[in-house]
Amino acid sequence: MSELIIIGYDDHATAEKAQETVLGLQRDFVVKLSGIAVVRVDEDGKKHIDTPSSIVGASAAGGALWGAIIGLLFLVPGLGLLIGGAWGALAGVAGKAGVNRDLRSRVDGLLVPGKAALVVMTTKLTEDKFSAALAPLGGTVLKTSLSDEDEKALAEELAE
Repeated sequence: MSELIIIGYDDHATAEKAQETVLGLQRDFVVKLSGIAVVRVDEDGKKHIDTPSSIVGASAAGGALWGAIIGLLFLVPGLGLLIGGAWGALAGVAGKAGVNRDLRSRVDGLLVPGKAALVVMTTKLTEDKFSAALAPLGGTVLKTSLSDEDEKALAEELAE
C-alpha cells in the first residue's frame, strides 16, 4: 500500500525545505519514498515539476507509475509517456484508485500562481515522526492511499 501526500505551501522555498526534510527522514528510515517532487506555479500560471531522479521508482514500472500519477494530478498527460485513449483509460483506473477528479481539483486549488506543493509517494511511513518533522513548515495537507491492487492496476494499464 502506498500513501500519496500533497502539501501545499505559500512559496517555492518552503516546499524545497519540506523536500529536504523528507529526504532526511528517508535517510533516518522514517519514510520509504517511491517518489518525491516539488511542483511550483510561476506568475504566468505555468507549472514546473522538480524531481530528484535518484528517488523516483526503483524500477522502470515504478518510475512510470510515479510519472503517470504526477501527470494525472497536474494535468501533464503522461509527461510524454501516454497519449489519446491510453490517457483516458489510465485516468479511469486512477480514479478508482483514489487519484480522482475531486483530489485533482483540490490539488489545483493549492496551486495558484506563486504557490508550490510537495508531492510524496511512500510505501512506508512513521506518521507521527513524519508529521512532527514537517509541522514547523505549515502547509495544507492532502492525502490518499493506493492499495497494492490499485497500484498493480495502474502499472498494468501503463504496461499496455
